[in-house]
Amino acid sequence: MRVPSRSSGRQSGPGVVPAAPVRRLPGPSPVRPSPTRPSPTEPDLAAYRAAVAELLVEVGALADAPSTAARQLLLDQRLREPAITAVLDATPQGFLGARETLLLEMARYQPNARSSAGDLTALVRIYLLSRIDVMWWRDTPIFSTDAQVNSSIDLVDLEWLRRRDLLQFRYQEQPANVLGRGLRAVRRRLFPAATPHTAGLMFRRARREVVALLNDIGREFASATPPGTPPLWVTSLVRSAEHQYRLRSLGYAAMVPSGHCLGYAADVEMTWFQRFGVRDVLADLLLARQAAGEINVVDEGQAWHLCLAPAARLRLRRSYEAEMGV
Repeated sequence: MRVPSRSSGRQSGPGVVPAAPVRRLPGPSPVRPSPTRPSPTEPDLAAYRAAVAELLVEVGALADAPSTAARQLLLDQRLREPAITAVLDATPQGFLGARETLLLEMARYQPNARSSAGDLTALVRIYLLSRIDVMWWRDTPIFSTDAQVNSSIDLVDLEWLRRRDLLQFRYQEQPANVLGRGLRAVRRRLFPAATPHTAGLMFRRARREVVALLNDIGREFASATPPGTPPLWVTSLVRSAEHQYRLRSLGYAAMVPSGHCLGYAADVEMTWFQRFGVRDVLADLLLARQAAGEINVVDEGQAWHLCLAPAARLRLRRSYEAEMGV
């Protein structure tokens, strides 16, 4: 099957607000640009993904340690291809900043069991494809601190929605203390395949548009899979930049800047669904939405990273309001 790289609070805190939105987004629904005919003011993302896929083949051939100089020369040449330069230049860092960040990420790379980047090729894939997220939302302020995530009126409490049966996906929170982590470990030993092997959400909060997107995907996934298949499982949502740096210090491939810190990204479990024979079904659903211009998809191994496209934001905000009856 195709993969994206080749085709293209834990507590809600005192600031938690109920699910009803603070304000509606006015105006008519925008016309979506054709995925095969990009807007003249936006880079051609199909060409960008194709160029990245070609670059990854060459990086894979130079993955050994003695090839450091050859890899840097390769990147210097290939990143200057118009399709790649157009995207990198449209990110907040600009072309030079994005290039230097990628080279630093590669120089510092150390494989470990926690990182979604199993090798240098995966690191380059994750970094370059995730630049689409930050290009899309380049004018959106990030959530810098945990406190900002917990108090933002632009985010809703997932637990409030879950208790009212308004979510079409599942998640679990990170344990809050040593006792919670111990109980989680015991459950995993007793029932190792009952849930995905993931740390869970640090913040159980999300933008309304992202909730609507995940509910849409969850319904579509449930309709396309046999009875008894578990619902869509979300492993990560909004993160603060503060938490992103904590993850980096632990060895995770947490890119900076990131769509998670903007609140428009989510990670969904993939590997666990292999035991139910439906991983490819979910992958095809996600790639179809990418082809329609609704999301960006990055294969990160066990989970796939999704980021909402700005063109789909208003439709999904209205979908959320209609679904929640507000």
